[in-house]
Amino acid sequence: MKTTTRAVVIGGGIAGCSTLYHLTQEGWSDVVLVERDELTSGTTWHSAAQVTNFGGNQTMVGLKTHSINLYKELRDDADYPVQYNHGDGGIRLANTEEQMDGYRHFSSMARGMGVDFEVIDAEECARRHPLISTDNLLGGLWDPSDGDIDPASLCQALARRARKAGAEVYRQTNVTGLTQHKDDTWTVHTNKGDIDCEVVVNACGYRVNEVGEMMGVHHPVASMEHQYFVTDEIPGIVEAGHRMPLLRCPISDYYCRQEKNGLLLGFYEQDCKTWGMDGISPDFSNDLCPDDLDRVTDVLEGAFERMPALMEVGIKNIVNGPITYTIDGAPLVGPIPNKRNAFCIIGLRAGLGEGGGHGWMLAQQIVHGEACYDTWCIDPRRFTGHTNVELTSLKAIEDYQNEFRFHFPNEHRPVGRDAKTTPITPVLAAEGAEFTIVNGWERVEFMKPTPDFHVTHTFKFDESFDIVGEEVAAVQNAVGICEVNGFNRFEITGEDRHTFIDRMFCGNMTKKDGRVGLGYMLNDHGMIKGEATIANLPATDRGPQRAWFGSAAAAEYHDMDWLQTHLRDDEDVQIKSLTNDQTILVIAGPKARDVLSAVSRLDWSSSAFPWLSARECFIGYAPATVLGVSFSGELAYEIHIPNAHLYNAYKTLRKAGEAFGMEMFGAKAVDSMRMEKGFLHWKADILTEFDPFETGLDRFVKMEKEDFVGKAALEKRVAAGKTVELVTMELDTKEAAAHGGSSVMVGGDVIGTVTSGDWGYRTGKNLAYAFVKPEYSATGTTFEVDVLGKRVPATIIPMGPYDPDYSLMRG
Repeated sequence: MKTTTRAVVIGGGIAGCSTLYHLTQEGWSDVVLVERDELTSGTTWHSAAQVTNFGGNQTMVGLKTHSINLYKELRDDADYPVQYNHGDGGIRLANTEEQMDGYRHFSSMARGMGVDFEVIDAEECARRHPLISTDNLLGGLWDPSDGDIDPASLCQALARRARKAGAEVYRQTNVTGLTQHKDDTWTVHTNKGDIDCEVVVNACGYRVNEVGEMMGVHHPVASMEHQYFVTDEIPGIVEAGHRMPLLRCPISDYYCRQEKNGLLLGFYEQDCKTWGMDGISPDFSNDLCPDDLDRVTDVLEGAFERMPALMEVGIKNIVNGPITYTIDGAPLVGPIPNKRNAFCIIGLRAGLGEGGGHGWMLAQQIVHGEACYDTWCIDPRRFTGHTNVELTSLKAIEDYQNEFRFHFPNEHRPVGRDAKTTPITPVLAAEGAEFTIVNGWERVEFMKPTPDFHVTHTFKFDESFDIVGEEVAAVQNAVGICEVNGFNRFEITGEDRHTFIDRMFCGNMTKKDGRVGLGYMLNDHGMIKGEATIANLPATDRGPQRAWFGSAAAAEYHDMDWLQTHLRDDEDVQIKSLTNDQTILVIAGPKARDVLSAVSRLDWSSSAFPWLSARECFIGYAPATVLGVSFSGELAYEIHIPNAHLYNAYKTLRKAGEAFGMEMFGAKAVDSMRMEKGFLHWKADILTEFDPFETGLDRFVKMEKEDFVGKAALEKRVAAGKTVELVTMELDTKEAAAHGGSSVMVGGDVIGTVTSGDWGYRTGKNLAYAFVKPEYSATGTTFEVDVLGKRVPATIIPMGPYDPDYSLMRG
């Protein structure tokens, strides 16, 4: 066994084998996989192994497409062919118009990734799958690439190819410990000796937290028991003369696919069961849980109604084994938070179907620092601090119970609520707030007119439309107040803080005390890594001279990793997170200055406190730090309050606001207003797939700077020319906004993809951002956007149509 190597992948299932293979494809041949037993002896061996192209966003569709193409190549390998039934087709059923609209959106989204789905009616579903009934059925989504694969031969084929490229695989090799050294390299301790390496990868399936504990980390992954059975031969399958399409049924919570001349039928029962909560036996390998068909009786009854032929056939065998879920149902693939040279590829509940793509994404990140797609939707750092075992398990149950029910854009599921709150959360609830979730935080979405007010889960404009419009009008005409909790905030101190900050951002960042600036960080490929506000605060009794780094609520672990990675040993810089210590109250509108002046004895005039200023003060007698910035496009102030004083400050502001017509506004109003101003959302419009010039952020880039992270790569990209451009569009429809991923069309060609869409109440426009091909980016260009299956006319307009000269927010 080797004693040194570049990377050690721990785990021999689809995750580990795919990662090992793809590392060799990216140029790392000196890599090792260690497996405590035999390859595929965990969840992989009993997987139902369905391979679909369906995904909830374009990144997921892209990695599944990679899996399919790889598996087809392996199938056709004459030396070691893999059993892969590709192209059987698959149907996701629906019995409501809202579900059908969702399928229309996913079809539009997939088209931008070169994948053609088809939305079909109930009769066509039955024609393509002659075993199903059309009772209580509207239609479905057809995936022509759907199929299934043999798990064992797939993993062996990947391992075989990796070995041929120089990798080594050690079976019956149990990892007993992990030691990280001062230079961030690792020693992997095993029962057969130690291996020194640069990089460690946790690909341990349901044993993920056994290895996590060796690193001193906990991963938000829980296991669920999952049952399926295989039937005897079904005459209707034999008579059909072709393989049956796969079926996924959110109506009755089951799936099925052909297995020889019978069916493999799997269940997502409501009376489901977690597994391994109190530890996993070291002897549990190539093993199963006890059968428990009584638990799936309700699901089975629904399957009988949909497929009456099941009532006439026997059961050949039953499988009940553990599968892993993360806290939001999506995998964790990428860097492990707060660790160096440590990665994971875990929580793959549909591992066989998409594992080829996951390993591809991870290998690119390990070798090159980034993948070809923006991988935030699967990044392990997208959760911060609240993902304990108990909450993860409850969310895993909820996701399991809703396996085939996609999230609607305006849907916030009930489990795990109030995980993160502030002192005024119950106050806002009492005032009628409807809350959304932002990285576990309860944030006001809009204010309900009555306690029993509810919206329909839909991709169209819902019943809150006029309510949000009234909130926007209050901000536009008088003043509104909004709580922004969970906002990421780092305090950066030390003599070299300005030099450090300047190096991290591609633009000129202000060094003057009392001033605020917005900037963008690039990765080593010249793409946008992050967005942050920098506020410079003078030395006071509250602290030394310092800079506040503010970014998106979910960016805490991501941005801290990036900043700390670039700290130099000879720099006097300290970074401390204040994210959970303070909360922002935003007051916005033409009377915002009047409210602030009524609660603070300082001079808040435009001459004394101009736009992009920062100062410490008191709101009444609550300590606060005020920034003169705006995300709404109106005169606005961010008031940062220590949580211990938040309730007091909120009461003080609300009392003062009574004289000026102050109203509460929520996240929906904010999103509408920021679209009208041309402001972008990180990980919606700001993606690592594009550089700042392609994203329309030219004014924030100073190429004449001596150096900044990513400059050399950006210079090469500028010389090569833009591949896309972000534009603002006005859509000619009042029925629905364009959702992220919607295809921008010219004739039958996709020429762009929507990133964000919303109604602009102040402009009366249905607005959307999209990345389009440069030749279509001129103002006035017209094309169509596929919005829920309808080709909606769209026209490019100047970005930020509301108050384009910024006069209102400057005050």
